[in-house]
Amino acid sequence: MFNPKNVAIVITDPQVEFLKPAGKGFGATKDILEKVNTIENLINLFAVAKNKGYKRFISAHYFYPHDTKWQFKAAGETMMIENQMFWRDSQYSPVVEGSGADIIPEMKELMDEDTILTSPHKVFGPESNDLALQLRKNGIDTIILAGMNANLCVDSHMRELIESGFNVIVAKDAIGAPGQEAYDAALTNFGYIANQVLTTEEVIDAL
Repeated sequence: MFNPKNVAIVITDPQVEFLKPAGKGFGATKDILEKVNTIENLINLFAVAKNKGYKRFISAHYFYPHDTKWQFKAAGETMMIENQMFWRDSQYSPVVEGSGADIIPEMKELMDEDTILTSPHKVFGPESNDLALQLRKNGIDTIILAGMNANLCVDSHMRELIESGFNVIVAKDAIGAPGQEAYDAALTNFGYIANQVLTTEEVIDAL
């Protein structure tokens, strides 16, 4: 059984961009979202964790106009920035409701004082945000990881958090991916690297 004193939920990119039809990346992810019931599982996990007193951390993706001036970008960064994905007008402007950068409404309804929205990660992993610091300051050593996208941000978060000494459990059906090949590749990596790979139901049973 898990203990809320040292276990937390970490969700990467629970945003409109890949999870809702209004998002620019939804066309690539919708098949896997439907196949594994990603949104339903993600919200169930988040809701049960809230009801049982577990802290929930959201590591979101945001891009701003100044990011377009980066002197070099890899393929994924280039695609997201050129298409203004996860876009905000500035750090000081609120997220536009329903935009690609917005957290999906089902999750926003469940967010409270025990939901920690970290500073944004800029590429795929948490190296450039304060997720690890927030986890440690809250006494967390074990993470249940879910979100988007399996082969990109979820995988990158898993790797960095493992390297940083955290115990990482992936909820394999509370994630999505841009196609079956990407999803299968991520599951292979999770199996080699994560401490455990569980279904959402198995995670909930242990909360």
